[in-house]
Amino acid sequence: MQRPSPIETRLATELAEVRPDLVDRYTAELPGARAAVLTRLWRALAHEPLPWVARRVRGAHSLALWLADGRALHGPRADPYATDAYVTAVRLDGVAYRDPARLMTELGWPHSAGFAAELGHSVASLALSRADRELPTEEAEEWPDRDWEWEQRVVDGHPFHPNCRSRPGFSAAEQLAYGPEHRQAVRLEAVPAATGDCLLTGDWPAELRDGKDLLIPVHPWQHSHVLKGGSAGPWRDAHPLVSLRTLALDGQTHVKTALSARLTSSVRDISAYSVGAAVTLSSFATDLAARTDGLLHITRTLGAVTAGSPDLAALLRESPQAYAAPGEYVLPVAALAATTLPESPSWLAAFTRLALTVGLRLLDLGVALEAHGQNLLVVLSGTGAPLRLVYRDLADIRLSPARLRRHGITPPDLTGRLVTDDGTTLRRKLFGSLVAGALAGTAGSGPALATALEAAVRHLPATPDLTALREGPLPTKALTLMRLSPEVPGDQWTSLPNPLAALR
Repeated sequence: MQRPSPIETRLATELAEVRPDLVDRYTAELPGARAAVLTRLWRALAHEPLPWVARRVRGAHSLALWLADGRALHGPRADPYATDAYVTAVRLDGVAYRDPARLMTELGWPHSAGFAAELGHSVASLALSRADRELPTEEAEEWPDRDWEWEQRVVDGHPFHPNCRSRPGFSAAEQLAYGPEHRQAVRLEAVPAATGDCLLTGDWPAELRDGKDLLIPVHPWQHSHVLKGGSAGPWRDAHPLVSLRTLALDGQTHVKTALSARLTSSVRDISAYSVGAAVTLSSFATDLAARTDGLLHITRTLGAVTAGSPDLAALLRESPQAYAAPGEYVLPVAALAATTLPESPSWLAAFTRLALTVGLRLLDLGVALEAHGQNLLVVLSGTGAPLRLVYRDLADIRLSPARLRRHGITPPDLTGRLVTDDGTTLRRKLFGSLVAGALAGTAGSGPALATALEAAVRHLPATPDLTALREGPLPTKALTLMRLSPEVPGDQWTSLPNPLAALR
């Protein structure tokens, strides 16, 4: 039996204090959590351009990695689009490793110690999330009416990132209190800041004003660990969403808070650049979405503010629920895997066609969405048919002024990282998030993804972007390489085998 890691043991000790009823279930979930994270890590070792891997030898059912230092790794053949935990052990020079953190420690690559700690947190937190998930009942088959209840169904986090559930800096009590999958309301706090010291775009509601001060919503974890207390008062209860730092205030408004913790890859604070661009970007994207014949809606940013620090900032925006008619449901694509839907290839093909129609249309116009399973939502009919899409969080899209002007569209008055005319960058943004992310995570395997793509692309308008999708390798972020090379700024990328090639 696998000996628990120090991180796993520490979380178990904390759990015994706050939720002793979960300790046995947590312990029972650890092997599956290790396999889930190890599967994600093995995908990265198999497909990312890691400089410490000299050669890969793929067999019919196995994969061998020859390392630059002469050692060898052996494991199963890696399907880059599989979401089930099929890797239970990897052998390094004949020694089996079932714990991804221990494997990364033994590999001993630059920065592997820090990454191994993140993998350990990912395993422990994933086991806790699974231990506290709602057990299936007849009532659980009822689709929820409130937006945050859909988000609570996403238990495993990112379908392909080894840090899928990594929450370093969060105790067991804090994870149980703040993680959406644990189904608790969070009492947000409000920190006063002099209006003259703030950058504000859009409207800021009266309830978040106090004389000459603006009141900035703050996550309680942020207030305790980053802002270190200080002047603040309780504001409102809210329900955490998939991103953990964005919360539903009611059926109409969501608040995105600064959370200066490293979740998956990034520290989740809010930059002054994002605040300054938020409302301009929202207005432009909302107008552009009208060119999709009603297939896409953008949640409008209502207001954004920062008090001179990425650690003290917030953004208010519409709830996606505003775009669901009576009898319809709107849910993040990440929640589809945990939702009972019509079980047929035609459903997946219809959803894939809808997503690609919208994504490629906007890309041709000059906007590349980061349409992963958290940002992209789908509106379903009462019978589960995919009707249209909703997109939220514009902070990481890319705009091409040249493409926009080619279509007679005046680009918004924005500069900086959001703006690029580089075709490779634009396609990477969309294809990496939508196809290698949201669609692959929904399909669950390479063969299922290939079948859905083949059925969808034959109906799409011919564009250079569609040709690139059909004929080239599929880009995706090299998430493990990025964690092992923190000195390299920005995203790093790799290419996955094009799933359509298997059908030719």
